Amino acid sequence: GKRKIHYLFEDGKEMAEEYDVQSGQLVSRKWREKNTLGGSGKWQVEVGEPTSPLLGALESELIKESSSNVCPIFMRKDTLSSFQWRIRNLPYPKEVYSVSVEKEQHCCVIRTTNKKYYKKFSIPDLDRYQLPLDAAALSFTHANNTLIITYQKPKEILDAEKQLQKELKKIKAANSGDGDCKTQ
Repeated sequence: GKRKIHYLFEDGKEMAEEYDVQSGQLVSRKWREKNTLGGSGKWQVEVGEPTSPLLGALESELIKESSSNVCPIFMRKDTLSSFQWRIRNLPYPKEVYSVSVEKEQHCCVIRTTNKKYYKKFSIPDLDRYQLPLDAAALSFTHANNTLIITYQKPKEILDAEKQLQKELKKIKAANSGDGDCKTQ
């Protein structure tokens, strides 16, 4: 149900994206750069569920602490029309939160009136297209101990994503199996 696209750039950077086959929606985007010795660095998750560095593949088989006891988890999950961030494990009511745009620093800021949470984050997609932040496009809500921040995608990004989807439909999928290679 997912389609993975892997990009290699001339400067040595790599990007891997996963799209939902049904909707064409971006599920995850990760970036990786070469380290100082020329080897592959660690993947940095831009969109999607962050992977736990401690637990990895055996996560479901290990004993782990309750999700209500851990610090807030910041992650990005986009929709077709907006960029969306979810911050889990924030138990305070909606009135406590303030989400604003810092135009000079080109980032968004989350604050709480009780001084229990503060976070600055940028929108890399807008940076890549060199688009300014618009405070009117930013909104937030709170439900189930999760703060949900939404930024409506500008027309330029929506048009670029439509064009990208057209290009991705033209690409033939590579075989993920072993093919006909047999050992003797």
